[in-house]
Amino acid sequence: MPKPDKAGKAPRLFHWFFDWAETIVVALIMALIIRAFFLQVFWIPSSSMEPSLNVSDRILVNKVIYHFKIPQRMDILVFRQVAPEGTPKRDLIKRLVGLSGETLEIKQGIVYINSKPIEEKHAMNQDYANFGPVKIPSDAYFMMGDNRPASADSRYWGFLPKRNVIGQAFLRIWPLSLFGLI
Repeated sequence: MPKPDKAGKAPRLFHWFFDWAETIVVALIMALIIRAFFLQVFWIPSSSMEPSLNVSDRILVNKVIYHFKIPQRMDILVFRQVAPEGTPKRDLIKRLVGLSGETLEIKQGIVYINSKPIEEKHAMNQDYANFGPVKIPSDAYFMMGDNRPASADSRYWGFLPKRNVIGQAFLRIWPLSLFGLI
């Protein structure tokens, strides 16, 4: 602790340093709380969501929204990877296509829910594969990438447990030329 000056006050330099240190510590704590509970920046690791999202795009993920509402078909979700025991798990991003309790089938690349085709208005790279039918369990979702021919998704690793959902992607922040809502 510095010695007080003649007026009985610590030197200005000490106050200046203490104010800055306090500001930095408070800012770091707030950033950690925000990242842990509210928002997370996510980096797009693969081409599975092209053309909607590109490799190396940076997006913001709302981690609180699904505490107040249930995910909707066509929401873009970030989730903890479904992986075999002992395999390192990563965060992935895909589009929610099938909801709990529905029967999903893909015929010639068209997704059918409960025997009715769904309209997909988002940009995507179409494939013409067949899959299913499968019944989606009550505690799970069916996820697919927008780059259908190059996406390892629920067709390959199965259903996404609801507990693995981290949040909804809602804002692209990088590159700046594509900044905006997703």
